[in-house]
Amino acid sequence: MSVNASLKIHLGCGKRFLKGFYHIDIEAYEHVDALSTLDRLDFLENESVSEIYCSHSLEYYNREEVIKVFSEWNRVLAPSGKIYVSVPNFDSLIKIYVESGKLENILGPLFGKWQTKDGFIYHKTVWNHSNLETALLNSGFVNVFEFSADEYLHSIDRNYDDYSLAYFPHLDSNGIRVSLNLRAEKVR
Repeated sequence: MSVNASLKIHLGCGKRFLKGFYHIDIEAYEHVDALSTLDRLDFLENESVSEIYCSHSLEYYNREEVIKVFSEWNRVLAPSGKIYVSVPNFDSLIKIYVESGKLENILGPLFGKWQTKDGFIYHKTVWNHSNLETALLNSGFVNVFEFSADEYLHSIDRNYDDYSLAYFPHLDSNGIRVSLNLRAEKVR
């Protein structure tokens, strides 16, 4: 596939459509442009993508597999291209459990459970800020910092919603943010 470096991709989009993005998932939803895993973007040329958004999909890969995922993202990103990645924040999940005392409040983001055509798949690892930042830096990305999912996503589509925006208690923006949202750049 020949593309230009203004292409924005939404990896692991699932049922969610994000305006202005090329949608990639392992399931063939109506809006999905390409069927693929996060680590196999062979149909995209080197340095052809300006931006990657990936919410609550990276945790389905173990730590060793994430090295391959980030290598592939680095390959397709243009110089100065940006990654916006969201994962369940293990530090937040611990806080939610301590405050609520209820394991059921963290089971979904902790273990996941995604039904595919081949059965169920579950999360393989957890992340906190330090671990994910280190993985990104060790994979050659720079300028890693937390981003506001609200500002980023709502600047694209003010009605968009996904797990990067989740709180505990549900929909309480004064509560605990469930997700860790990190932004990183490819070296110029």
